Amino acid sequence: METLLSIIFIYIFVENFVLQRFFGICPFLGVSRKMETAVGMSMAVIFVMTLATLVTWLLYTYVLVPFGLTYLQIVTFILVIASLVQLVETVLRKISPTLYQGLGIFLPLITTNCAVLAVTLLAIRQEFSLVESIVFSIAAAIGFALALIIMAGIRERLEMAEIPEVLQGSAVTLITAGILSIAFMGFQGMLTL
Repeated sequence: METLLSIIFIYIFVENFVLQRFFGICPFLGVSRKMETAVGMSMAVIFVMTLATLVTWLLYTYVLVPFGLTYLQIVTFILVIASLVQLVETVLRKISPTLYQGLGIFLPLITTNCAVLAVTLLAIRQEFSLVESIVFSIAAAIGFALALIIMAGIRERLEMAEIPEVLQGSAVTLITAGILSIAFMGFQGMLTL
């Protein structure tokens, strides 16, 4: 139980995939303009990341390793992730067309979101058990969501602020992301596995 709690804390705060490892920067910067799209993307990433880790762990452990096909790991994992993204895309199109439109191109980009692939690969590399892998993926996804939602809140506030013309747009977004990353560095060294 202590290991699971450590995994949760570490991968939400200490080893945050966006702010410390810099995975998933494209959707982080692209979808964080509005809180609604940030929350929608967060939920989609949590679902895809968790389910992808579950499926890829099972495939790796019970198919790829026993049959000596570990060299197909990355291709297999990408196919699983792409299939899950298609499922999320179809469901969102039916359930929430406005959110589907709001996410735009960033929804299919979950397929190539390196954070999702990194989590599936790291779960194998860290030799986590199935339960640890699922907890790891949920924590990493929550960390991604936390970073995305905090950034969306800050960017919505910045729209109302008086910002010098030279800093408007991408400049203030990247400066804000850098400061947010530095803030999360405060968690470094608090806990290790």
